[in-house]
Amino acid sequence: MDRPVRPRLASHSDFQFGAVATETIEDALLHLAQQNEQAVQEAASRMGSFRETRIVEFVFLLSEQWCLEKSVGYQAVEILERFMVKQAENICRQAAIQLRDKTEPQNWRALKEQLFNKFILRLVSCVQLASKLSFHYKALGYLHTKEELLESELDVLKSLNFQINLPTPLAYVEMLLEVLGYNGCLVPVTRLHATCLTLLDLVYLLHEPVYESLLRASIENSTPSQLQGEKFVSVKEDFMLLAVGIIAASAFIQNHECWSQVVGHLQSITGIAVESIAEFSYAILTHSVGANTPGQQQRTPPHLGARALRAATSSNT
Repeated sequence: MDRPVRPRLASHSDFQFGAVATETIEDALLHLAQQNEQAVQEAASRMGSFRETRIVEFVFLLSEQWCLEKSVGYQAVEILERFMVKQAENICRQAAIQLRDKTEPQNWRALKEQLFNKFILRLVSCVQLASKLSFHYKALGYLHTKEELLESELDVLKSLNFQINLPTPLAYVEMLLEVLGYNGCLVPVTRLHATCLTLLDLVYLLHEPVYESLLRASIENSTPSQLQGEKFVSVKEDFMLLAVGIIAASAFIQNHECWSQVVGHLQSITGIAVESIAEFSYAILTHSVGANTPGQQQRTPPHLGARALRAATSSNT
């Protein structure tokens, strides 16, 4: 008996470059840049707490099992991140009110267990909400009833004020690749695209190690203080910086002789310093391919450029 055929995943080659008018690309890039700037400015100290490897891997595997588009996994991680931060903030807010009013404290152990017990359900809801943005829907009836799934989705939506159509690093990567294609990039953008997807997965799965090495490089210190770590959060939320680092690293893998040209284009498009792009691509490559990275071939200052330095200014107080 023939096995049922699984739906085909969207192929990397299905993505087409050069099919959109330059005016539309310019408007879209400007919109993404504005969104990114706002996200960086509003970055909270707890952002990034739920992007740990096991959680990201679970989301990616679930998206792959359900044959969802590549963008869904990234969007689901971002939705889950913001939802769980909101939940943690609500618990802290309740505790502060009870301390102020000297009311009977809640059983925090029970609240923690409730969050823990519903975490997988919330994760699934975030994947399903992200998939709906891409016109897909999958059921998980063998773990939860349809009513539970719908109630969980509503909880997530209400907690985030129904603002779930969040930008993802993939959108920034693909938009910049589109612009690079028009600017005459020496490395074919279709080849860069496939490598970018692999490296973006890697950075999501190794989020903390990659950004920890970036932080240590930016302050020239192997043991950052808590204050320095908190100030560096805005760098973790800078998707434009992440996108240029991903593309630069991909260009080095594809054709290291063209790396400088690609980085020059990225600097011209985004205004991000060449040193920042080089340092980020170096961090990505050392966590993926290891040796012969841009930082070794081209002497660059052992720190990020102005944007990153402002976020991670050293403090001895």
